[in-house]
Amino acid sequence: MQHAKPLPAYLIERYHGWSETTYLEKKDLMHKLADEGQHPPAMVVACCDSRVHATSIFGVDQGDFFLHRNIANLVPPYEPDGGAHGTSAAIEYAVTELRVQRLIVMGHSKCGGVQGCLDMCSGHAPQLEEQTSFVGRWMDALRPGYERIKHMERGAEQSRALEKVGVLVSLENLMDFPFVNERVKRGSLTLHGLWYDIRDGAVEFYNADNDEFERV
Repeated sequence: MQHAKPLPAYLIERYHGWSETTYLEKKDLMHKLADEGQHPPAMVVACCDSRVHATSIFGVDQGDFFLHRNIANLVPPYEPDGGAHGTSAAIEYAVTELRVQRLIVMGHSKCGGVQGCLDMCSGHAPQLEEQTSFVGRWMDALRPGYERIKHMERGAEQSRALEKVGVLVSLENLMDFPFVNERVKRGSLTLHGLWYDIRDGAVEFYNADNDEFERV
């Protein structure tokens, strides 16, 4: 691969710093995970956004979260059509092979993917309507959510509302996966919806009893 380049010096320096400190402190844990395999109790579907780190927010260690990140932390509809479905594959593996007990969808504030969906669905981003747009076609999964908030005035409140609705759409889509639905009804798997505010560090959880997000 002639286009692949060596790592930049600052990343190499940071790696050496990690290997000589953090790794040595956790060497026994890393050996155990390598020798015995992973048995994470939870899977987290989070956003690719560089400002969102679920492991740091909850202070968990290696082996605690099976973490999958994608644009706007979406769970797409259940579509067993033989195509390539990275998020669905990760969910299948976590649920059927790793047997996680909790599946968490974590949205966040200032989400660029959600804003892109808002712009696209309201006619302000024609480039995302193109069939060649990977982002646009991925964000089609959130169109049903847009229908729920399109009556709101365009702005920050509408964006925040769609960020939270996106979590709910993902939870609804999860229940269409037979292996998820079966385990939820059996009580061996629970689903959780979270929303994280980047600015103030607040985390809200979805309370199905009153259909509201509440601060943790």
